[in-house]
Amino acid sequence: MQQQILNKKQLIRAIILSAAIGALVLIVAVMPAEYGLDPTGAGKLIGFDKLYVSDKNSEDIVFSTNRETLPVVKLEKVGSGKNIPIPEEVNLPAPAEKLPFRKDEITISIPPKKGIEYKFDMVKHGKIKYEWLTNDGLVYIDFHGEVKQQVKPQQTYYESYTLGYSNNMAGSLLAPFEGPHGWYFRNDTDKNVEVTIRLEGEYSLK
Repeated sequence: MQQQILNKKQLIRAIILSAAIGALVLIVAVMPAEYGLDPTGAGKLIGFDKLYVSDKNSEDIVFSTNRETLPVVKLEKVGSGKNIPIPEEVNLPAPAEKLPFRKDEITISIPPKKGIEYKFDMVKHGKIKYEWLTNDGLVYIDFHGEVKQQVKPQQTYYESYTLGYSNNMAGSLLAPFEGPHGWYFRNDTDKNVEVTIRLEGEYSLK
């Protein structure tokens, strides 16, 4: 089979065409995806701009929902600080008798730009199932437990189970230690938000 040999004009034309295609890919795909630059707007139209990850400080990184933009929750905010020692009471054995099984539904109201804690008592290895739902909008939540200590400390040791922004959550918990457990709800909006909490399991209301 005889191979086709390009003459000088065809070779120059092929090089120019390749360069043009390369420049087009650079402008439309590479620049929006790698550098966040989209001079023609084609990158946004096609969707390459969504691949761009900024190198700016991680504290400034946000994620978007359909309604609003929220700060990313960092692992550094989880639980007590490193300067707070783990209480000895964490290692106490679970009691032979658990708290009686019960069910409750509670509604709390969170004012604009305010936070509220709602807690219930559990013994070690007590079990609960929970569900909560807002009437409108997202709230910031920190679902956590505090260790019951014989002597009240200056700084409370606690473990965080879930941090985030949501309008609804459900789950279960096997308490790792005795003490109060519950949520810190923060309303960052300009209107009142109601949260309805459903609980069932081995706990007592405070």
